[in-house]
Amino acid sequence: MHDVISVKNVSKSFGGHAVLRGFSAEIPLCGITVLRGSSGVGKTTLFRVLLGLEKPDAGEIAGMSGRKPAVVFQEARLMPWATALENAALGSDEARATAALEKLGLDESLCLLPRELSGGMKRRVAIARALAYQGDILFLDEPFTGLDDENKRIAARAMLEAHIPILVITHDDAEAELFGEYCEIVID
Repeated sequence: MHDVISVKNVSKSFGGHAVLRGFSAEIPLCGITVLRGSSGVGKTTLFRVLLGLEKPDAGEIAGMSGRKPAVVFQEARLMPWATALENAALGSDEARATAALEKLGLDESLCLLPRELSGGMKRRVAIARALAYQGDILFLDEPFTGLDDENKRIAARAMLEAHIPILVITHDDAEAELFGEYCEIVID
């Protein structure tokens, strides 16, 4: 496996609108990498291409083959009929999910359905699901949406304790700094 994800001249359009135009970068697979750029420049699209959820119109990507990414999308994407614990255990098991939920301060909410959770609680369940999955790289798209400052710190600490490379999209300098030292890639 590569120690970087190599993105070479990747382009992606939707309905004739170019979202990524010949984007190239070497994304290190160690520590924290923050992807920055103004709204609409293609950060989420780049994540989706890296994850294989979208196919690029042009360009190539190396370094993702054989990887097991864990993902926190912009939306919580919880199953409405499943409890917090069942949602967090998707892709893993109950023991790992319980541990992740407890680490994120949700130990009293394991049996609650998404409709019974606040927005911040739903976000923490989504983060717990990604952590319980035990991937070898963590993709985070605006991971702290809806969290107060204390829960942002708790979530960042839990993610760092996974000891895997983290790729994060955030518009907020203070949120990026929660991860400590990081490298930055700007998409424009």
